[in-house]
Amino acid sequence: MPFSLKSTLLLFIIIIPLIIFSQSIDTVDALVSPKIARQAITVGGENALIKGFNNHSIQFAIDALSKTGGTVTLNPGIYEIFSPVRLASNIILKGSGKETVLKRAKGVQTKYIVDADYGELKLTVEDARGFQIGMKVQITDDDNSGCWDVSTAYITDIAGNTLYLDKGLIRDYRADKHGLVSNASSVIDVIDAENASVIDLTVDGNRTENYFADGCNNAGIMILRSRNIKVDQVNVKDFNGEGISWQITEHVSIRNSEISGSGNTGLHPGTGSPFSVIENNNVHHNDQDGLFICWRVYQSEVKDNQFHNNGRFGICTGHKDTDVTFFNNHVFENKSDGIHLRGERAANAPHRNKFIKNLIENNGTEGGGYGFSINSPAEELILENNIFKNSQKTQKAAIYIYEPGIKPILENNTFEDHQMGEVVFEKP
Repeated sequence: MPFSLKSTLLLFIIIIPLIIFSQSIDTVDALVSPKIARQAITVGGENALIKGFNNHSIQFAIDALSKTGGTVTLNPGIYEIFSPVRLASNIILKGSGKETVLKRAKGVQTKYIVDADYGELKLTVEDARGFQIGMKVQITDDDNSGCWDVSTAYITDIAGNTLYLDKGLIRDYRADKHGLVSNASSVIDVIDAENASVIDLTVDGNRTENYFADGCNNAGIMILRSRNIKVDQVNVKDFNGEGISWQITEHVSIRNSEISGSGNTGLHPGTGSPFSVIENNNVHHNDQDGLFICWRVYQSEVKDNQFHNNGRFGICTGHKDTDVTFFNNHVFENKSDGIHLRGERAANAPHRNKFIKNLIENNGTEGGGYGFSINSPAEELILENNIFKNSQKTQKAAIYIYEPGIKPILENNTFEDHQMGEVVFEKP
């Protein structure tokens, strides 16, 4: 039966992107069938519906399910990531174990040679080689190089040495103040989404070949302005930035995962991210903290994790991070404090947190740390049935309380010998 004009146009819309990204599928009908879409699309290899091994292949599958929801299943293999995979609502992105590797491609960076102004949609750069249409880029200068002062956007066109962007810059950036643009960005972005999951795969940040990415805008897995997001059985390694960051979220869970080798913090919930669950993870050998709980993370659970061999603290918490339960975690051999409560004014201190049945062991491996350091007047801070071990004599004190910190509620804790003592107050 001959195709109708409508059918012909539909096939044209679907086939052209596949040619561009060098993908092929078994049948076009299978890809657009509602029955198939509600179930799954496979990616990677000859037996997959979409055969390619790159972010374009994965994104094509996610976009095909964006209206119905469903599962994108990635077969084993190394997927080259030039720009973040953008997860949508109601999508499960599922690998086939650690052999499914999403690996960042080599980074590119250049100077912009004309000031980049607030709201501007283009960058005039020194050298546009290596940049591609569709890349996510990060724009900074010496005065605007972190968190919400960093602009991110996608390249929509390149003409000579001009990069055109999909959204306006959020600050005025100076070319004469070390102004830089790079493709430093996430491996997976979950932005403005809900009811989505990342399961059973490896995220490889390829750190040695990539530039540093800001943790409020990019991470190995970046979750922003989203809710009901699950990360489970994921190995995030060697990302030049933060392993997993979630900002302005609700009900995010990170479970059964390993986060290591990050150029900053391993896990970073913040900017108002209540109802987080961090459970049964192994977080180690990150340059800064294992877990950095930032601003307004409340009514959350941190349980059954290992935080060890990180470059600063095992766990760090502070600004309005209240009503969090830390249960049965093993915090050991971090270079500074095992657990660190940041300095905050009384109104903003981390009140009503509970630390129960944690093993805090041999922290301060660079000679300047404590088992538990209290730097703010946190009220109703409960430490119950914790064990403070110090076989390597690296923890100077089990619990050290700086001015203006106040003594926590202590119940049935066990203390091994510490040079300065069990509970020590800073001398005036």
